[in-house]
Amino acid sequence: MYQVVTATKNPAKINAILQAFEIIFGEGSCHIIAVDVESGVPEQPMGSAETLTGARQRILNARKVYPQADFWVAIEAGIDEGSTFSWVVIENSDKRGEARSASLPLPASIREAVAQGETLGDVISRSTGIEQLGRKEGAIGIFTKGALTRSRVYSQAVVLALSPFHHPAY
Repeated sequence: MYQVVTATKNPAKINAILQAFEIIFGEGSCHIIAVDVESGVPEQPMGSAETLTGARQRILNARKVYPQADFWVAIEAGIDEGSTFSWVVIENSDKRGEARSASLPLPASIREAVAQGETLGDVISRSTGIEQLGRKEGAIGIFTKGALTRSRVYSQAVVLALSPFHHPAY
């Protein structure tokens, strides 16, 4: 059983990581250890590079907290070119996998509020009345009528980022 450290305690992200590891390595293949670590970037990362930096920094910090794990996984959500998305970074003792999730285009009113310094989660929570939306279905769930959720989209990106750890071509 793999010891997998998640660089978050967010239930939506942890669920995505667990689902993806079970898809790739089989049911019951991992034990999740959730840790809260800093990203080193603003609470609302802007742009692909800043968001990727946040995920990589979370991995570094998680490795310091729990150095004996088999895997460390970080998911950093950001906004790039008017869409919300995330970067997933996964490391083990000698490899790194990275993948970017699908992107959700944001309405102009939300983009404007974020440009004024608000976080996407705060803007969406205020407009929907749902507290801590980012720990639940996220903006993706709201804007897709539940067809997709934050966790489902993240899970796909985690599966992609796991490719170097199971496929011999890597």
